Amino acid sequence: MPEISRFFGIVIAMYYNDHEPPHFHARYGDHEIRVRIPTGEILSGTLPTAQCRMVLRWLDLHADALVEDWRLARQHRPLAPIEPLK
Repeated sequence: MPEISRFFGIVIAMYYNDHEPPHFHARYGDHEIRVRIPTGEILSGTLPTAQCRMVLRWLDLHADALVEDWRLARQHRPLAPIEPLK
């Protein structure tokens, strides 16, 4: 699973062979969520509240870059790193 960003212990990644709808995975410790791009809908999983808010704020800042990485993943091309939340 290619990692595209990491911040405050949260790892953001996409799978090359993942299915629609466009989404990314956010992991924090033993928790993981799948987040729909660009709506921020949590498709599955759970994260602690503070980390979930950070992921959604990060999504708001980088939705266009995530859409582009999803497109690249569908073509099995290298994904572009995305700036972490600061």
